[in-house]
Amino acid sequence: MSEESPRNYLTAVESRLATDGCKPEWQDWSGVRVLVGRRSDFKLRWAATNLHVFTIAAAVPEISVGTIDTFTSQALGFAKKNKGGLPVGMQTGVAVFPVLISERVDPAAVAWAEEKQRNQFACFARPVVVDTARHYVGLFRGKPVLGRIYASHLTGKGQRYFDHPA
Repeated sequence: MSEESPRNYLTAVESRLATDGCKPEWQDWSGVRVLVGRRSDFKLRWAATNLHVFTIAAAVPEISVGTIDTFTSQALGFAKKNKGGLPVGMQTGVAVFPVLISERVDPAAVAWAEEKQRNQFACFARPVVVDTARHYVGLFRGKPVLGRIYASHLTGKGQRYFDHPA
């Protein structure tokens, strides 16, 4: 694949986010071009909770466990700060898909992303590692104990946004 592959993948994610009503926009995060999309979903079966779903994606030269771990922490912090509405935990939750895309990916980073959902109080992150050289998307697709009520919703969003060829 050419060096355009991560950019092409990001463009495709941007389109899917727009189609799903996420209003994607590009931001500069310390010199890195980052795609940010967000939507708010409400369901009575979630105990009448409003879930703010953020997708924060960037193409990077290479992905290691440290890279995706740090990006996940940054994305969670950004989402909590920018969600609006009631404070987190008061009928309000935050779910984040921190997405890194590269042609050079450490397999350990993929395993880290697939291992589990990362949880904080009323905040959930499902890191996504996209290896465009291998045409592989790694993310957690299970049902965690914490945040289980949102699991099928987040799995569906993950499939809709990321499970497409670059």
